[in-house]
Amino acid sequence: MRFDILTLFPRFFDSPLTQSIIGRAIKKGVIDVRVHNIRDYAADKHRTTDDAPYGGGCGMILKVTPVVRAIESIKGELRQKKGKKGENFTPVVLATPQGAPLNHKMAQELSRFERIIIVCGRYEGVDERIRAHVDREISIGDYIVTGGEIPALALIDCVGRFIPGVLGDIDSSMTESFAAGLLEYPQYTRPRVFREMRVPDVLLSGNHLEIERWRRKESIGRTLERRPDLLKMADITDEDKKIIKELKGG
Repeated sequence: MRFDILTLFPRFFDSPLTQSIIGRAIKKGVIDVRVHNIRDYAADKHRTTDDAPYGGGCGMILKVTPVVRAIESIKGELRQKKGKKGENFTPVVLATPQGAPLNHKMAQELSRFERIIIVCGRYEGVDERIRAHVDREISIGDYIVTGGEIPALALIDCVGRFIPGVLGDIDSSMTESFAAGLLEYPQYTRPRVFREMRVPDVLLSGNHLEIERWRRKESIGRTLERRPDLLKMADITDEDKKIIKELKGG
């Protein structure tokens, strides 16, 4: 899978994209990340990418011309390589606090594309006309960061986990928090006892059916305590309903 990142700060990605799981996936060729400097697509010799907002106001606005030129250039390159008949749709994603919250389901949907173009917003906002060239807007939370680079990294990491060959265990992405609409159950490893805190006996029993039941109950309980809103969208069975009733003291 290929990610094309449009940014004013290409070196921001130098270290994160060489580390851990994503770094190894890039090295193996499972993921391809191309970083493009928006300034290279500016229309003037000074490589201007921002300007004051019409109507006044504080801060600067990311200009429409260099961003759209960058998007069109990348899409043109992809068309040339793939050929018009065999071309698959390449979504353009804008990282912005106004976007839909990035979640497990969205990442899974995006992982089905061969390529994604990510536009990193900056300054006080982007020229509204950029949105005419964007297919989806995403946000990583109800807070402000200095630009779209951090959300872009989060998106690549989140989407990348669904791509075959990225994770060592193919089942890992299916058992993590949010995969079934619930938070993940507690996990333990050696030692069995740490400062009088013991690993639950059921996990040492070897009874896989009981272990699965325990994990399901713990997952539901943790979700009920920390993110009860998720239960409304989760795939809940009749047995789960009994667990929820029990946990609520019903």
